[in-house]
Amino acid sequence: MEMYPRCLQNNIIIHLLNTYPMEAISNDIELIKNQVVSNYQVISLNIDGITHEESMIFPNGEANCMNWILGHLIHIRNPFLNILGEESVWDSEKFSCYNRGEIPLDRKDELVNFEDLKSYLKQSQNGLEAKLNILNSFKPEMVKDISTLSLHEIYHSGQLGYLRRILGKPGAIK
Repeated sequence: MEMYPRCLQNNIIIHLLNTYPMEAISNDIELIKNQVVSNYQVISLNIDGITHEESMIFPNGEANCMNWILGHLIHIRNPFLNILGEESVWDSEKFSCYNRGEIPLDRKDELVNFEDLKSYLKQSQNGLEAKLNILNSFKPEMVKDISTLSLHEIYHSGQLGYLRRILGKPGAIK
C-alpha cells in the first residue's frame, strides 16, 4: 500500500475493517466448525457397521460399552447446543444413564437402541452445524465451555476407535 498516499491508506484500512469486521472472519468459529465436522466423521466411521448387540458389549466385563460412550457424547452435545442457544436433542433427565459418573453396567437396561443413538447423533450434528454456520463469533464467556466440550468429544471419539477394534472390526480411520 506504499504506492498510495498515507490518507488514502487510512481510508482503505477503514473501508476494509467496515466491510470485513473481525467478527465476520472469526477464527474461533472456524476452528470449532472444523472440530465438530471432523469429530462427527470420526464418530460415524467408528460406529459404522456396529450392531446394537455389539454396542452393548462391556470389554473385560466392566469397561464402558460403545453404546454408553456414544450416548454419553450425545448427552454432552446437549449442553454444547444449549450454550449456542439451541434446544437439546433429548431430555437429559430421561437419558440420565449416559451422564458423567454413571456406571453403565449397572444401568444397561436403560441404554437406548444403538440405531436410535445414531439418529440422535445426526440430530445433534445438524443442530450444531446449522448454528455454527450463522454465528459470527462466540461471546467471551462461552469460549472456555465450548473448548472443553470439544476436547471432551475428541477424547471419547478416540475411545470408539479402540472399542471398534476390540469388537473385532477393522480400523475405520485409514
